[in-house]
Amino acid sequence: MKVLLVNGSPNKDGCTFTALSEVASALKGEGVESEIFHIGVKPVRGCTACGKCFEHRNNKCIFTDDVCNELSAKIAEADGLVVGSPVYYSGPNGALCALLDRVFYSASRSFKHKPAACVVSCRRGGASAAFDRLNKYFTISEMPVVSSQYWNAVHGHEADDVRKDLEGLQIMRTLGRNMAWLLKNIKSGNAPPEPEAKRQFTSFPDGL
Repeated sequence: MKVLLVNGSPNKDGCTFTALSEVASALKGEGVESEIFHIGVKPVRGCTACGKCFEHRNNKCIFTDDVCNELSAKIAEADGLVVGSPVYYSGPNGALCALLDRVFYSASRSFKHKPAACVVSCRRGGASAAFDRLNKYFTISEMPVVSSQYWNAVHGHEADDVRKDLEGLQIMRTLGRNMAWLLKNIKSGNAPPEPEAKRQFTSFPDGL
């Protein structure tokens, strides 16, 4: 079993990485492998609504000049997912959201029923709003959301500050253990429910 941990911060070894490393440590203690994937600092595209990924249905974005398709493939290969981000103006990193918009629109068919969670890092405030934003990627994609003992946030301006946030670090460890527990239960053989034969879409006409 393997969990992909996405570091959505421009700082490779900063606060978000420190939080994800604590999750990874707890996973390792439960016998679950993990990998931290850093999205980097190179420019990323936003979705242009071209519809090519939906047309081709190959789980890939048509644009190949950033890490979008690499990230999609890694999520598809993993058994579970944890997305981490710093908090900017009460929201996740914009570059991360631009990637996730494309990743989930083009490839979420291959993520179905994978346990997922997010963690956020802020100096002081805005954590719950960013946390809510990231969870929406999972809940629209039939991915079970793994919880912890509190909302998944750490606080601090620098990595050393996060290491002093004892409650935040405990939340990360609890999240890692809960993720491992759910993965082990899934591996035991209980199949997910079958979808209905036809998916319904409601688009109201103008005036209603």
